[in-house]
Amino acid sequence: MAKKELKKVAGKGGPAKSKTAKAKNAAVKKAAAKKPAAKKSPVRKTVRKKVAAPKAAGKAASKSAARPSLRRPVKDRPSVKRMPSPRPAPHKTPPPAGGIFERDLEKNAANYAPLTPLQFLERSASVYPERLALVHGPRRQTWAATYERCRRLASALDRIGIGIGDTVAIMAPNVPEMYEAHFGVPMTGAVLNCLNTRLDAAMIAFILDHSEVKVLIVDREFHRVATEALSIAKVQPLVVDIDDPQFKEGVPVGDTTYEEFIATGDPDFDWQYPADEWNAISLNYTSGTTGNPKGVVFHHRGATLASYGNAVQWPTGLHPIYLWTLPMFHCNGWCFPWTLALVAGTSVCLRRLSAKSIFDALADHDVTHMCGAPIIMQFIIAATPEERRKLPRRIEFMTAAAPPPAAVLEALEKENFRVTHVYGLTEVYGPATVCAWHDDWDALDSSERARLKARQGVRYAAEDGVTVMDPATMEEVPRDGATMGEVMFRGNLVMKGYLKNPTATREAFEHGWFHSGDLGVMHEDGYIELRDRSKDIIISGGENISTIEVEGVIIKHPAVANVAVVAKPDEKWGETPCAFVVLKPGASATAEDIIAYCRANLASFKCPRFVVFRDLPMTSTGKVQKYVLRDWAKTA
Repeated sequence: MAKKELKKVAGKGGPAKSKTAKAKNAAVKKAAAKKPAAKKSPVRKTVRKKVAAPKAAGKAASKSAARPSLRRPVKDRPSVKRMPSPRPAPHKTPPPAGGIFERDLEKNAANYAPLTPLQFLERSASVYPERLALVHGPRRQTWAATYERCRRLASALDRIGIGIGDTVAIMAPNVPEMYEAHFGVPMTGAVLNCLNTRLDAAMIAFILDHSEVKVLIVDREFHRVATEALSIAKVQPLVVDIDDPQFKEGVPVGDTTYEEFIATGDPDFDWQYPADEWNAISLNYTSGTTGNPKGVVFHHRGATLASYGNAVQWPTGLHPIYLWTLPMFHCNGWCFPWTLALVAGTSVCLRRLSAKSIFDALADHDVTHMCGAPIIMQFIIAATPEERRKLPRRIEFMTAAAPPPAAVLEALEKENFRVTHVYGLTEVYGPATVCAWHDDWDALDSSERARLKARQGVRYAAEDGVTVMDPATMEEVPRDGATMGEVMFRGNLVMKGYLKNPTATREAFEHGWFHSGDLGVMHEDGYIELRDRSKDIIISGGENISTIEVEGVIIKHPAVANVAVVAKPDEKWGETPCAFVVLKPGASATAEDIIAYCRANLASFKCPRFVVFRDLPMTSTGKVQKYVLRDWAKTA
């Protein structure tokens, strides 16, 4: 988030440019002043008692020694019961070089190797060479074949001079070539840049230039936008076409195809581990809704630990069968290309998403796991009887973005899905928190389960700290489920920084934490719950209104399929909620119906005064483009 936005939340920015901005600053300051300070848990202090002088032998014999009182069981001690706050950053002074645990105990090839997810592929290929790695239409590819093709790709890139510090971009749907690029490109030391297939030519041209792309691998489905982008861009990369038999309408873009290119490579290419696990492995650009996007740089260490985190925090086990409904270009598919290599799973690729293609893939390939935004849930729930297939097993579904409402969770459970709610951003390798489930919550009713599952949860095991703090004081908010602050991250699952943007990097890491720009609360058990983006919060008459809260009420209306709420400028109140509503097929409702429903379930000042019925503008990953809605709301 830009520093200007952070300062608005903190109430410490410069002169406001509008009455609304001033109202927001004043409201946040007022709210912070009203909230009591967080109660600190008692800290057990260790007191070293003085040893009494020994008594005379005669006196000691006359009185038996008192037995020490029994200690309380560990689980009953206050120090164990309390929820710990994130520990301070471990920036202690390193031990002296001459210490006994440092002397003659140096790193060497026998006891140390940099962390990299590339070794996951090599291991699965050597341990499970004949197991399926990739399924795409009639195509079946084993782990041994996948490893060979990735080495060929790396070798072919190496032969044309691609190496450490170079950028290789790819623009493709969820096809095997996209998966292979996640290994073949970094095997050369180069950095993989997966392009969002929904971007226009001007934005792609900016990214190609900004990242100094040397090679562009592009699926022929995107020949028009790729050709236009190349005509705009200053760089002139080698262009390699993906000619997928599953797509017949493509037009060539480059002078060679992917298959011709990797045929020039050595299947026994001797790739090397990165010299340093801090070296970049991939580059992902943020959405750029307020200007040019920022390039988020991932390193080998973070990608490795994120992969372990996915496998540990979600019940994948060995050999899961994973359906690719999440775009691989989005945060490197939440690092699941590398996770699936770690657990020797099978990737079932899908070029196009629809209710029928999803149900067919789930049933035909006995899928066990899938990820996706709420829009994928809507595909499943809204499927017609002709599109549905009986599923042979329960399917684990990981979702992020907006929390699923109770009605959606119930519908998915009936379809034999179990939903795990995670939260993250591009800057933290995708998922970095998980709503870790407790077995005793299964006995709760559906609405209470949905309320608990809607929380963004607790940090991934590989993350050092996730908390909610006042960005002005950098103090953790009270764990009352009500006091809002900014969600902040620290640890191994945080990006290296923004490419060629030191100012934005410094602002993002201010005070030793990554500032997410998301506003949330912390519950008594330490679970966090988002309330809004700082730029999406509505300040009406000095009162904060969470758009997520309003959306959560409207989505429960029986006629509503989807909803998004944004601020509409208002002369009297500064801002007022405006709801954009999508109705279910065949359902009907008026603006008055929606407003009346809100009045029955919300405080009056939180109820939208304007309701617009229309489709919502969505990103390629299924998120609502609220910046577009804010423009529409001005004339609603």
